[in-house]
Parts: sequence; structure tokens; C-alpha cells
Amino acid sequence: QASRLVELPYSSSDDDDNSLAGDTDLPVAEQDPGVWYPDPPKLSTFSQCVRYLAFLWNLLFLLLGLLALAVGVWGLLAKGSLGGERLAPLGSDPMLLFVLGGLGASTVSLAGCLGALCSSPCLLRFFVGAVLTFGGLEVLGGLLVLLARRRLRDGLRDALLLCLLRYQDEPDLRFLVDEMQRSLRCCGLGSYRDWETNPYFNCSAPGVQACSVPASCCRDPWQNGTVPNAQCAVGTLRLGDVAAGTVVYLGGCVAQLGAWLRGQAGGIVAGAAVLVLVEAAGVLMALKMLRDIVPIGVR
Repeated sequence: QASRLVELPYSSSDDDDNSLAGDTDLPVAEQDPGVWYPDPPKLSTFSQCVRYLAFLWNLLFLLLGLLALAVGVWGLLAKGSLGGERLAPLGSDPMLLFVLGGLGASTVSLAGCLGALCSSPCLLRFFVGAVLTFGGLEVLGGLLVLLARRRLRDGLRDALLLCLLRYQDEPDLRFLVDEMQRSLRCCGLGSYRDWETNPYFNCSAPGVQACSVPASCCRDPWQNGTVPNAQCAVGTLRLGDVAAGTVVYLGGCVAQLGAWLRGQAGGIVAGAAVLVLVEAAGVLMALKMLRDIVPIGVR
């Protein structure tokens, strides 16, 4: 009988207990995912204040950028520069600066607003990168101004000469030239005789403006002290320097503009410093939000 017994496989309750214990010996992450993936902690009061301040900060510059963009588009539409017949000189239109500046500022500020509102790391990184890029370009531009002052002065003279030539064709250029001549009490580039290069003020040109200069060159542009006199400089180029000096300013605007810029150097530096501080404040707030957001996503 003993030889006929069939040996059964060995089994014991200890193995069953071990197997059951092994089934329950799972990684902690599978037993309780909350151990490794906890709920995002609430932001501190300071972090929430930074978030709301960054949103309002970028919202302000978003509105300013949209305002500049609207002014630029309105200027282009008012002059018909967006029409088919005016596409050629569009690149030299000064209103295009408002369009490009407003578009860039509003785009970056919109990314900052949405990044702060939605806690988006991607938008915040884009905002930081764009602001740092603009800051680098500003620093590079300042260095170029210091290193290439003579070339910039020649370029400014060429730009003013272009304004003189297109004085009657571009309303915004005419406004800038008139304001410059009234404020600086000057006329032309080097002297009032420079207006002879303008086809409308040249002595050989037909019309009542021949041999004249703009009314903004007049020493007394008012009639009876109250009414603007648009004909105060008619025929000035036919007069001699002594007689013309009693009617208009003889000195050019290049020297006056250079002296004004040198006098405003402190204000320009202060404005540049304020701009850098504004950009640095925006970057610091964005970096603070990124530090609060990114570790949570990594977990």
C-alpha cells in the first residue's frame, strides 16, 4: 500500500500566506497614488498677489500697445497708405512704427496676461524670452548710439532732408517738421535756404508758395496776436539774409536739435533706466510664477 501511494505536490498554508502577502506587497504608488502625486498645494498670499499684480501689469501695457496699434492703423487709413496705389511708400511711412511697436507690445503683454491668468508655463516662458530679447536689443541700440554717433548724425540729417522733400506729401511729416521748427526756433537743415530744395517752395515752382518757407519758420506766426498767419513767410527766399532774419529764423534745425539732445541727455538716460526697471519687474514676476508652477508639474 505504501508503494502504491501517489506523492502529491507539496503545498502548505505557509506558501498560501506568503503568496497572499506577496500580492499585497505592491509599490506604494500603486497602493496610494496620492503619496507620489499629491494635490497641488495652494499658493501663498504673496504668490497670489504677484500673480494678480503681473496680470494687471501686463493688462496695462496690453491696452497701451493696442492704443498705439489703433493710432498707427488709423493714420495709415486716413492717409490711404493701405490702398493699392500707396503700397510702395508704405515702408517709409512713420505711422508704420506705431503699428509695429503696438503689435509687438500687445502680443507680448497678451502672453503675459494669459500666462498669469491661466498659470501657463509656456506663455510665461515666451513672455520672459520676448522681454529679455527686447531688453537686449535696447542695450545694443544704446551701444550703437554711443559708438556710431557721427553716422547717426549723418543719418538724422538725411532723414530731415527727406522730411523737407516730402513736406507737402506726408501730413504726419509736415506736422513733425512744423513742431520741430516752432519748438527749436529754427528753419531748414543748415539754414532757411534749404527749403529751396523742396519742389513746392523752389523759386521756379508755380503757385503762391514759390520762393517761400513754411509758416512754422516765422518769428511771429500770428496775425494780430490771435489768428494764425499762414502767409507770414511768403516770398522769404527772395529777400536777403538781413531782411529775411526779421521775418523767419535763419538758423537750421540740425544744430539746434543736437544741442537739445545734449541738454536732454539726463532725461533720456532716466527714461531708459525706467524702461529697464519696468521690464525687469515684469520678468521677475513671471519668474516667480514659473517657480511656483513648474515644480508642481514636475511632480
